[in-house]
Amino acid sequence: MKVITAKTAGFCFGVERAVNTVYEQIEAHKGEEIYTYGPIIHNDEVIKDLEKKGVTVLRTEEELDHLDAGVVIIRSHGVEKRIYEKLNEKGITIVDATCPFVKKIHRIVEKESALGHEIVIIGNPAHPEVQGIRGWAGTHVSVVQNKEEADKFSAEDGAKVCVVSQTTFNYNKFKDLVEIIMKKSYDVSVLNTICNATKERQAEAREIAESVDAMIVIGDKQSSNTQKLFEICAKACNDTYYIQTLDDLDLNQLGSVETVGITAGASTPNNIIEEVQNNVRIIF
Repeated sequence: MKVITAKTAGFCFGVERAVNTVYEQIEAHKGEEIYTYGPIIHNDEVIKDLEKKGVTVLRTEEELDHLDAGVVIIRSHGVEKRIYEKLNEKGITIVDATCPFVKKIHRIVEKESALGHEIVIIGNPAHPEVQGIRGWAGTHVSVVQNKEEADKFSAEDGAKVCVVSQTTFNYNKFKDLVEIIMKKSYDVSVLNTICNATKERQAEAREIAESVDAMIVIGDKQSSNTQKLFEICAKACNDTYYIQTLDDLDLNQLGSVETVGITAGASTPNNIIEEVQNNVRIIF
């Protein structure tokens, strides 16, 4: 039995930075109320640990409206511009843990919108990162997630269109959707804002999945990048399993395979990856 674990599995730079920021604020503001606006990352195990240490997750803007003091940490996915404005008006301390790569997209769409350009965001409209990006654009903004939406996209005649992407979007799907938009008679500029770590993680996951009998993808069910990894691996390997922790894995299912691959989303802590990896190796 051979077990291959992806070198790119686990916390990316932006996630590690965000999680470390929260732990640092816990130490720096002892005795004060500490909040994150939305889960700091998409991983229940991490969120539970932070809650044990006194961190409260604000899950709605209404909850934010009721605050009048404390420290609010902006989640790694980023938030709309108006959330910063609201916090500043309240005089609440802001600690920004937005991934720098996401922050860069905020600056791009804000600048392009100010020039009167149409913004197209390639991504999932329900994902907090995309919602945050949209909140930095003007009124002329569209979110495109699939071929049907790309086909339907339209702007005013002569419009200048700026295309950006959710950082964790599937790179091949991004290229396909951009190709559709480029065929329309607009002045289109495309900025590939998919994080390099995402592209490398997806490429390595595909390569491993193509060479093994079974593939394990570890990550939270809410994690966009983990969902994309699962889609990629499932296409390359029929026996692909999506788990959050070791408890979700039936090790008996792997009993007849010769090789197992393991990858994990950008929000998956190393201790969970190691636990799965060690237990898979033990049974073989």
